[in-house]
Amino acid sequence: LGPWVNSTKLNVFTGAVIWVLVMLSIILTASVMYPDISGEAIVDVLVGGTILAIAGYAATLMLRRDKPAGAHRPDRSQRDTWRMPPLDTLAPQNMTLSTRIWMAVLRGYLVIAVGLVIVKVVQMTLLK
Repeated sequence: LGPWVNSTKLNVFTGAVIWVLVMLSIILTASVMYPDISGEAIVDVLVGGTILAIAGYAATLMLRRDKPAGAHRPDRSQRDTWRMPPLDTLAPQNMTLSTRIWMAVLRGYLVIAVGLVIVKVVQMTLLK
């Protein structure tokens, strides 16, 4: 896509889909760790996750508020003929603060989920 990046609507939708998948993964991990988990506890996790998602989205909006409103808009007439420059000529990706935060959140979740699965496997093998 080059300079023609995803729209804000598409980014919000994609973020929501990722958040739903992460929440479902948390529920799955919790149900494996604690087979007797109640439906009420699952709903509590979903509600808590939704509140965290809304708070995270609001924080992201606050961080991006300082971004200039008149950001560079490319000429759409050249969209069909634009070609990707060679990779060795491209500058490294600029990791914004919000991008680093969300990447850390996803990495943290993966570490916790893997740790919980390892604990469960050890429990099942040693405490038969």
